[in-house]
Amino acid sequence: MPVMSQLFRGLPRVKVLSSHLLPCQPQLVSSASWRPNHMSHTPSRCYQTTSTLHSYILTPPQVNSILKANEYSFKVPEFDGKNVSSVMGFDSNQLPANAPIEDRRSAATCLQTRGMLLGVFDGHAGCACAQALSERLFYYIAVSMLPHDTLCELEAAVEAGRALSPILQWQKHPNDYFSREAQTLYFNSLRTYWQELIDLTNPGDVPDTREALMNAFKRLDNDISLEAQVGDPNAFLHYWVLRVAFSGATACVAHVDGADLYIANAGDARAVLGVQEEDGSFTAHTLSNDHCAQNEDEVARIREEHPPSERKTVIRQDRLLGLLMPFRAFGDVKFKWSIELQKRVLESGPDQLHENEHTKFIPPNYHTPPYLTAEPEITYHRLRPQDRFLVIGSDGLWETLHRQEVVRIVGEYLTGVHQQQPLTVGGYKVTLGQMQGLLEERKARVSSDFEDQNAATHLMRHAVGNNEFGTVDHERLSKMLSLPEELARMYRDDITIIISQFNPHVIGARRHEE
Repeated sequence: MPVMSQLFRGLPRVKVLSSHLLPCQPQLVSSASWRPNHMSHTPSRCYQTTSTLHSYILTPPQVNSILKANEYSFKVPEFDGKNVSSVMGFDSNQLPANAPIEDRRSAATCLQTRGMLLGVFDGHAGCACAQALSERLFYYIAVSMLPHDTLCELEAAVEAGRALSPILQWQKHPNDYFSREAQTLYFNSLRTYWQELIDLTNPGDVPDTREALMNAFKRLDNDISLEAQVGDPNAFLHYWVLRVAFSGATACVAHVDGADLYIANAGDARAVLGVQEEDGSFTAHTLSNDHCAQNEDEVARIREEHPPSERKTVIRQDRLLGLLMPFRAFGDVKFKWSIELQKRVLESGPDQLHENEHTKFIPPNYHTPPYLTAEPEITYHRLRPQDRFLVIGSDGLWETLHRQEVVRIVGEYLTGVHQQQPLTVGGYKVTLGQMQGLLEERKARVSSDFEDQNAATHLMRHAVGNNEFGTVDHERLSKMLSLPEELARMYRDDITIIISQFNPHVIGARRHEE
């Protein structure tokens, strides 16, 4: 479809994998692999040295090769020798625990409006839903932000078969692929959405950013559900849309335009702002709330949406219906569709569906669906010169490091200034010789900490290799990275990180102008 190829011209020139090469394995995951990520308890971080772990040792170059395999950096171009964007650039990285990794990431610049989009998508029950979000959600957001007149121009160009200007400029690692077979389906759904926006808006209307983010999240989740119900004559596409719908993913997206920062979050990924204080230290300012059992407002919301008779069953063992850890997510139609609809779709689906126990399984105490929503919680923050960077990470990061520790590590890396903290050993009994060793190790660390060229890689090194004293233990890091596939997921989750660095001079100037 020539028009579609013009609209999606902003896609990166990277390898596009055919269906039989997709990293998302071409079958719906079994119920066994469905549970370890968000649907069963992930053991708390424990790095005890055992005889099992002793058998796996990597050299420092091998460790670096693993940590840097998926790193990506982007610097916003300068114009006339000046950086006119509030975003100086970003670093990102991913470290798998699942095979294949179920996390995805995206970054793009809006070309027909303004601003930059950054997003982390944490998949469960497979990677299909997270993959779809990484390709589609930013288009829905960009279209939602287009003025009425621009939407009309877009539709007129499609009708006339004219070339379209791309609406996004993607910034992706070569491994962050696009599924070629689904592009026509995705384009048709997107076009239907903007046609409806044309009917719902008036000439001269300019969308509100908060409303645009809300509408984009909800509409894409609705389209994922509808595409799975309708199916497709193409056998692969029919199978693909069902894989997307029956798997799930959380999403945490940032939209940065000048001094205006919006965070749209659905699930348990997290966005944290790094604020530099007058003394040079950094403090954490959390811009999103985790949608899980530890969030009392979320627990109350879900219980209010269902009858009193379900009060004891709608959340059990800190999970939705005793199964799902995040309380908001895309896909996961097993928590949204009626039992009748699930049976009808499965009966008309490919044979592979009938062979999979997960797709046949109905959650317990399933009486009043939907139990799950992809509606995001949106936070606005007016950037200040002291707001130096933003960290967006999947829950695999925040399970291993406290947000204040994350901000300290990143802040020290970006400034090159190591803020020495008092050496604490907690409740551990150490000899003077051991204390001397810790001090020597910390002294050596000051000169070697900044060897990484990517802030996300540097943070990931700490997330996986930190010991009980808050320093990177290289032996421990080696052991954790060399765990075989069947053990890695027992110790940690997939980790995805995007770190965006802000330009305080541009932000200050923008605030002064206004």
